[in-house]
Amino acid sequence: MYLDQGYHLTYCTNIHPGESWSEVYQNLKTYLPPLKKELSPDKPFGIGLRLSHKASEELLEGDRLPKLKGWLQEQDLYVFTMNGFPYGGFHHQEVKDKVHQPDWTTADRLGYTVRLAKVLAELLPEGMEGGISTSPLSYKPWLLEEDDQKKKSVYAQSAKHLVQLVEELLKLKQRTGKTIHLDLEPEPDGLLENSNEVINFYQEWLLPMGLQKLQEQEELPLTKDEAREALYTHLQLCYDVCHFALAYEKPAEAFAKLRHAGIRIGKIQLSAALKTRLPEDVETRGEIAETMATFAESTYLHQVVEKDNEGNLTQYPDLTFALQHIRKPNAVEWRTHFHVPLFTQEYNELQSTQEDVAEVLRLLQQNNVTQHLEVETYTWDVLPEDLKKDLSLSIRRELEWVIEHINKTHNAENGSSEHRRAHEIPNR
Repeated sequence: MYLDQGYHLTYCTNIHPGESWSEVYQNLKTYLPPLKKELSPDKPFGIGLRLSHKASEELLEGDRLPKLKGWLQEQDLYVFTMNGFPYGGFHHQEVKDKVHQPDWTTADRLGYTVRLAKVLAELLPEGMEGGISTSPLSYKPWLLEEDDQKKKSVYAQSAKHLVQLVEELLKLKQRTGKTIHLDLEPEPDGLLENSNEVINFYQEWLLPMGLQKLQEQEELPLTKDEAREALYTHLQLCYDVCHFALAYEKPAEAFAKLRHAGIRIGKIQLSAALKTRLPEDVETRGEIAETMATFAESTYLHQVVEKDNEGNLTQYPDLTFALQHIRKPNAVEWRTHFHVPLFTQEYNELQSTQEDVAEVLRLLQQNNVTQHLEVETYTWDVLPEDLKKDLSLSIRRELEWVIEHINKTHNAENGSSEHRRAHEIPNR
């Protein structure tokens, strides 16, 4: 939905099971019109559309895309962002590290993303930019630490395909007038996990290769300045709040580093990680381990990042493995990659990084780094039984929590500004 503060707010439809276009379309028709009626009766309601590889191919067959466009117009709905991270199945099967397949070293990932861009350009309202979030290039554990050449090859091949994508997005803009950006999404154990790794990839790989390739194009040659602007415009970052909280990066510091490097934030995914404070008495941690074990399920990766009493971080590839180390004497906190609901901060005596989401919403009042906000709580199916709620109600509660916090921070910022102005000494 479009908010008065200037944001497009939605939720990501990756929470709905369904890999075929018919399943996706049925989910849209089931969930979106009632949500719009409840939350945005007088204004258009935005959609964060997730299409699998299969659904993206099926949607471009026959007259399906024009029919979707017509239905969206009838319902006063619009698509402004897409989730292009999961390529294949995302529900009711073991996903784990397969979510990174195929990675950005492959032509399959490039072709899939180009299809999504064509769909988005067709559905995107005039005068609005569109974004597609994507994987952080590849999955680190697939690359042996000692095999530096292999890692360099992955960086180089990924950069090559991303530059080819920029070329396609430039052509798409020339044909349609629509600006589409791809938003790289750092996450735990991704080849890009944090702001430093993103900045390094831009500076060491993407910019050197992209500036050269875009200036050498025969069809649409660019100057060096135009090539640089094209790269920064069409390759941006998806700031998933849960993922950056797992890296223990404070939002203000991450925003400042990215801004200094010239990297733009195309979308903020509003999500919270599971947080666990570990008592000093290691023998009392058994009950915590039992509670944490209810979150150790077989569908998704739930990496754990542990902080010790000296501030050092240790990363575990999945919760089931981390639980074996919960009695480490110097460990003081765990953060777990489990997108828990935003609207509560307590989960069976565990906590969440909800405060990072609130801080991001506060920072947006001071520096509007993006207009695109997307709630990405996708773990409803795999939550412990006593935390599961009706899905429609859960989606609405998430969005209402965000709206409430945006309004609260907006009013607080405006109130502070008015207070400061009221106490200024007038010029004489």
